[in-house]
Amino acid sequence: MYRSPFLNTIAEFMLVRRYSKRTIKSYIAWIKAFINFNAQRHPKEMGAPEIERFLTYLATDRTVSSSTQAVALNSLAFLYNKFLEQPLGDLGAFKRAMRQPKLPSVLTQQEVKSLFKYLEPKYRLTAGLLYGSGLRRMELVRLRVNDIDFDHLQVRVWNGKGFKHRLTTLAPELIPAIRRQIERVDHFLTEDLEIDSYCGVWMPDALARKYPSASKELGWQYLFPSHKLSLEPGTLHIRRHHIDESSVNKAIRLARKKAGIVKQVTSHTLRHSFATHLLQNGADIRTVQQQLGHADVKTTEIYTHVLKQGAFGVKSPLSNLL
Repeated sequence: MYRSPFLNTIAEFMLVRRYSKRTIKSYIAWIKAFINFNAQRHPKEMGAPEIERFLTYLATDRTVSSSTQAVALNSLAFLYNKFLEQPLGDLGAFKRAMRQPKLPSVLTQQEVKSLFKYLEPKYRLTAGLLYGSGLRRMELVRLRVNDIDFDHLQVRVWNGKGFKHRLTTLAPELIPAIRRQIERVDHFLTEDLEIDSYCGVWMPDALARKYPSASKELGWQYLFPSHKLSLEPGTLHIRRHHIDESSVNKAIRLARKKAGIVKQVTSHTLRHSFATHLLQNGADIRTVQQQLGHADVKTTEIYTHVLKQGAFGVKSPLSNLL
């Protein structure tokens, strides 16, 4: 996997403990950067002073964002506290990154409509849930069939950012497409169950122990499954994983070009647009906060800041002259 046996051992350690591939890749990258920054010294020979110098370098020389610096810190805290079992204690003597967050890019409702027009048909439902329910991209691809509550028009999000659960709205207009998608999932499952080596969909450890047969039940299958079976990383289990989240962004970028939209558009742009359009339609800030799963309402307030710009809040004095 990696050229370094040391990094390979860390990756295997994380795989056994069910860390996601995304987290493993990110942590390994920061651990490698830390080792290179310190002239290839082994982490066992270093500690808090070297980590604090590295984090300060990221803030002052690399001018990374506070969230990026936090990921680097979490990676190194994992390395020392869990992998090496050399507790670091308090880490406070480093310069904190202070770069201001960017204002979110938001589409108009007409631009959203145009984007959907040019999306490949197989991605219209995924994009519909990103915009219609304000989901993050990973929350979308990790949805299970039983996360859709048709009766109450809700989508259940489990272990979202910060490992928080929440409920968000479901547009009734998406229901026919979701039912067709579930039929497709059921077809895949019927084929998979014919294979002796099929181990069912991946389940969190606690649920797998509590419901041993659930991995082969329709309700627990991914709503957007991969088109092929694969080996589960770190095991010999044959499973059907969810679609690769990068494919969603690629489809959205292609549709943006075809629609002639100048703004940069990603899956997260649809989430930003969901929040902004809710506020435009009169939803209160606390409701939007709950829908998005923000821990702090200050994070949600960035969308009210967007709305207060230009014609939505401040009238330009030039308008009085012309």
